[in-house]
Amino acid sequence: MRNLAILATGLVLLAVIVAKQSMLYNKKNAKISINVSNWGEFMSNGSNSLMNVNYEFEKLTGVHVNYTTVSSNEEAYAKIKGGGVSYDVVILSDYMIARMIAEKRLAKLNYANIPNIVNIMPNLKKLNYDPTGEYSVAYAWGTVGIVYNSKEIKEEVDGFNILWDEKFKNEILMFSNPRDAFAIALRKLNISFNTRRKEDILAAAKELKKQKHLIQAYVMDEIFDKMQTEEALIAPYYSGDVINMMNDNQNLKFVFPKEGTNRFVDAACIPINAKYKEAAELYINFLCEPGVALNNALYGNCSTPNIKAFDLLPENVKNNKVAYPDEQTLKNTQSYQFISTELEEFMDSLWVEIMVADENNNVWVMPVFIFVCAAATISLGVLRSHNKRQRV
Repeated sequence: MRNLAILATGLVLLAVIVAKQSMLYNKKNAKISINVSNWGEFMSNGSNSLMNVNYEFEKLTGVHVNYTTVSSNEEAYAKIKGGGVSYDVVILSDYMIARMIAEKRLAKLNYANIPNIVNIMPNLKKLNYDPTGEYSVAYAWGTVGIVYNSKEIKEEVDGFNILWDEKFKNEILMFSNPRDAFAIALRKLNISFNTRRKEDILAAAKELKKQKHLIQAYVMDEIFDKMQTEEALIAPYYSGDVINMMNDNQNLKFVFPKEGTNRFVDAACIPINAKYKEAAELYINFLCEPGVALNNALYGNCSTPNIKAFDLLPENVKNNKVAYPDEQTLKNTQSYQFISTELEEFMDSLWVEIMVADENNNVWVMPVFIFVCAAATISLGVLRSHNKRQRV
């Protein structure tokens, strides 16, 4: 009944907005289709008696939405950079937004088409990843913590060290994207997430290599099934997703690591090669409607940056310390920053090496393979050159 009431509230709010903004929303867009990329479990799809956000946008504007999901910023970046699909709206995290701004892959937004920007909390505008606020609009925020099965794990869980504990070999899950994985290893070493020193990144890679033989699986969205069905016992993950897992399995608990952790902001952006930029801006404006933002926050249990949506949340959600931590907890968080294309690519290359390390964690399969191939190529080249000289 609560969800039905929320849906009704959201639809009433939309009706008011339609009346006020009829110049923005109209049916002339009936032949336009926009491509939207977002995370899984991050937009209300009509289940649980909540709003189907994309359907409501299509009904309101006549613009069709081709909606796809990705599991990491790196996957989204590869798709955008590859150019196989021209995206109109992408939801990205802070550090990836900064990287794409630096590489001139994002378009500046026309806020005349996004009047609902006024609903975004002031402290979530013009942050270090987009200091002028020209390229992005906050969609959600949250933190990284440790989710664990309290029925099986009786010792105190208070920091990232437990992810290297031999007692939990084959029960540990780990992020399958480099920035989050390296961040955890860096904090374990008491190094900033945003270090610009290659030696720090190499030290973190060494820690991740040591950890590998303990890991059951490197996951993103796969974590839901593994933790909810108790196939694994402990993992780092994002706060909103953890709330969903905890709702389905009451044995799961969440802690903020004592070493400090990541506070992230995910925001809506428009790639520079978007086909329908104005329609994309209307879509972002729609996401900032209080009723829409409210339904998205309740569906994904993500922390909303929307002031009016937050005011509409049930009290038990507002008071949930996983979704909305107190100020003392937030003081012990850091946001990722763009550390340079060179260092991001260096981190990515080390991550590939970690992923192809053998099961015994003693041999680097890929570098050895490359070395052997290179040596064979050189030897063959020398032999051919020698034979050629002999024939001459």
